Amino acid sequence: MLYFRFAFNCALVLLAGSVRLFAADVVPAPAAPAVSPVIWEAKLGDFSDAVYARQVEQLMERFEVSVGHKLVPGEKGKVGLKIYADSGPGLATPLGLTKAVIAALERRGYTKDKIFLVGLNQQRLRFTGYLPSLVTGKSAFDGHPVYVLESERYFDPVWFYDSPLPSRFDPILAQKSVENFDSETTLEQDRKSFLATPLFVDADFWINLPVYTDHPVLGVNGALVNATLWNASNTARFFRSPASAPAAVAEMSAIPELRGTWMFTLASLERYQFIGGPWFNSLYTISEPRLWLGTDPVLLDALMLERINRYRVLDGFKPVSDDIRTLEFASILGVGSRKVGDAKFVPVGN
Repeated sequence: MLYFRFAFNCALVLLAGSVRLFAADVVPAPAAPAVSPVIWEAKLGDFSDAVYARQVEQLMERFEVSVGHKLVPGEKGKVGLKIYADSGPGLATPLGLTKAVIAALERRGYTKDKIFLVGLNQQRLRFTGYLPSLVTGKSAFDGHPVYVLESERYFDPVWFYDSPLPSRFDPILAQKSVENFDSETTLEQDRKSFLATPLFVDADFWINLPVYTDHPVLGVNGALVNATLWNASNTARFFRSPASAPAAVAEMSAIPELRGTWMFTLASLERYQFIGGPWFNSLYTISEPRLWLGTDPVLLDALMLERINRYRVLDGFKPVSDDIRTLEFASILGVGSRKVGDAKFVPVGN
């Protein structure tokens, strides 16, 4: 059986390509760009669907020029969007942003049924508008496949992250930690986190659409976490140790196949939370009319951590602890740079 077992001692060997699960002749189309410190920034006059649509299109056009190819259908003919809804209503990937990305992809040749959304929890996806309302039976994304990872239908037994850590509990609502879990699972099963395969097996490429909050164990809940822990099974077990969750995020984000199809991260600063996360608390949220597109998730998270700390201090709270080393670990593994001074902002649009 093929599997990923990442450890810091062998990370450089892994990243050098000694462990691969795809045949050499299987190449994503188009290939994801290399990590870059460039962040394309569009200003949002407001947060309407029309403004999102215009600015997303301009950002994607600028990105296409930079990488030298259009984001058009490739061999697999599908594209994935990793959305975030796990803080619930008020702090989810903005619907206007997701609709704008979908419209831009449709203009590039992807049909509605070939643009799929990936989220973690069915109830939160429904409450945030990504799944049909139980009242109307309708959603803004009717016709698009929505993959709910907690259904466990989208994990493959040959793709897993292996770690001998305690078994699971809910990362958002920690109470009732073992309720509804099979008590007959083996130690071997409990130590595995299965990776959701649609983003890197089924798609030409995928786009990360995180929302930012602080996090008591991870420091910042954003691009890296949305792509890793919120994209796998049985990962809440890592939160029992202050050191294990940051290491797991870094190691999972370094998986070559996941990175190879990860085209970019598109983050709206329409609303982010600087303390009390990942639970939504409107008293501690900030809104900025900015939209960022970048290929370096570590740098994006570092920039947002800087903002989160700034507002924590202004409100009389301590900054996020330096002992939380998520970004440092990811940087060591070559996922990106955590030096905010490396960021090169390129304004786009009007």
